[in-house]
Amino acid sequence: MFKLIQNIHLYAPEDRGMNDLLICGEKIACIAPHIDIRGLEVEVIDGAGMNAAPGCIDQHVHIIGGGGQTGYFSLAPEVPLSRLLACGTTTVVGLLGTDGFVKQLPALYAKTKALCMDGISACMLTGYYGLPTPTLTDSIANDLIFIDKVIGCKIAISDDRSSYPTKTELMRIIQQVRLGGFTSAKGGVMHVHLGALPGGIELLLEIAREYPSLISYISPTHMGRTHDLFLQGIEFARMGGMIDISTGGTKYCEPYESVLEGLNAGVSIDRMTFSSDGNAGVRRKDPITGEDSYTVAPLHRNLEQVIRLIVDGGIAPSDAFRLITSNPARTMKLKGKGELREGWDADITLFDDNWKLQGVYARGAEMMHEGVVMRKGNFEM
Repeated sequence: MFKLIQNIHLYAPEDRGMNDLLICGEKIACIAPHIDIRGLEVEVIDGAGMNAAPGCIDQHVHIIGGGGQTGYFSLAPEVPLSRLLACGTTTVVGLLGTDGFVKQLPALYAKTKALCMDGISACMLTGYYGLPTPTLTDSIANDLIFIDKVIGCKIAISDDRSSYPTKTELMRIIQQVRLGGFTSAKGGVMHVHLGALPGGIELLLEIAREYPSLISYISPTHMGRTHDLFLQGIEFARMGGMIDISTGGTKYCEPYESVLEGLNAGVSIDRMTFSSDGNAGVRRKDPITGEDSYTVAPLHRNLEQVIRLIVDGGIAPSDAFRLITSNPARTMKLKGKGELREGWDADITLFDDNWKLQGVYARGAEMMHEGVVMRKGNFEM
C-alpha cells in the first residue's frame, strides 16, 4: 500500500522546501515537489501547513527500566510504547544502568525485540556501568557479530557507582566493539556514562589524543551534567568526537543552552546530540512526609529542547533537528535512519506551524494522527 503525504515543508533535516513524500511499505519511495500517482492505489494525506522531519532517535533509554538504587521498590518498570510515540521517537537504543543484576541483558534483548514487533525500530547496547562487562555471548565482539540487535557496549567512568576502569580497560572495550563492528558491518560504539567525579572525560581525551582513529567509536553521554564536564566535551568535539547531552537528569543549565554555548565556542552542530536518559529511576522526596520515593525520567524532553532551540535560541530547524535525527544516527551508525531520503526508512514526524507534534510515522505505519497516539503496546490500557 502506498501513502502520499502532500504539500509538506520538508526538513530532511536540511531544508528542502515544499514537497510531496511517497511511502511504499516501510520505505520512502519518492520525494518531489509534485508526485504523479495516476495508476497507483494510494492513501493521500493532506500535509498543507505541516512541517515534516525525520522520526526522532533516542540513543539512551532504559527500556526495561532503570533505578534500583534504594531497594527493590525503586526498580523502574518497562517503557510503554505510547510514551515513545507521544514525543515522536521512532528509533530507540536500549541499555542497562547502574543495575546489571536484577535488570539483565536477556530481558533487555526481549524488550528490544518487542518494541520492533510493536512497529518502531529498536536496538541495544551490551554491558552496563561496571566491570566485568556482562554479555549475551562470551564477549562484546561476539555480541555485535551474533546478536542482531546489539550495536555497541555501555560502560561508566568518573562515577562512584562505576568500576573505575583504567585507560587500558577502556581501550580493550573499544577494540572489542571495533572488531565486532567490522565483522557485523554495524560499526560499533562504546557509549560512556559520565558521572560528576573529578577527572571527567580525561581518560577519553587521552585515548583520542594518542589514537585519533578511535574517536568515532567513543560516545560520552551526560555531558551537560556539570559545566566543567561540558568544557571538556567542547575539547573532545573539536577533536572530531561526538558529545551527547542528556535532556533529563542532573544538568548545569537547560540542555538547549549547552548547545548554544557549544556553538559559540566553535563546536559544529553536527558534533552534538540529545538523548533523554528516559525511564531511568529518579529519586524524589515527598514534600509532606519527607520520605524518599521514585518516579521515571521523562522521554519527551529531547523534542522539547529542540523546539526551544528553534523558538528561543533562534537556531534554524534544519540545524536543530540534527540533534535528534541525523547526528545520533551517525553516532550509533544506524543505517537508513535519521534522514528523509528515498530508499531510507519511512520514519517521519509532522508538526504544525507552532512546532506542536501532530503526526508520527514509524516504518511507514501511522502511529499518531492529529496529535493523538494511535498505537499502544500489548499490555497498555
